[in-house]
Amino acid sequence: MRMMNMSKWICYAVGYVFLTSGILKLVSSDFQTIFMDLGLPSPSMMLFLVAITEIACSGLILAQLYVKQAAAPLILIILGAIYLTKLPIFMNQGFLQFAFDARLDIVMLILLILLWQHRPGKQL
Repeated sequence: MRMMNMSKWICYAVGYVFLTSGILKLVSSDFQTIFMDLGLPSPSMMLFLVAITEIACSGLILAQLYVKQAAAPLILIILGAIYLTKLPIFMNQGFLQFAFDARLDIVMLILLILLWQHRPGKQL
């Protein structure tokens, strides 16, 4: 039996995380409050744009189409999430709490960078 290459597994993992995240942002009212508390302009519109971007880009990544182009907006979203939601934890509660709370964000960022740098047809 032939083993699936690593890039497909990374696509499935990244796609799953961002697809579920995007859908949840659209169906859960908790995220409206979270986005309001971040002090962003037009938090409802920002929430919708982030959710739709996560769903669309994760769909492309899951289908393994335009993976590099789909990874780029997700990298920006994850960097924004780290800056807006995790950096204050680092400043107020210290490195260990930050490292714990940001663990999924950091892993997703690393995997997205791998996908963004990956050349199609070449194994990771």
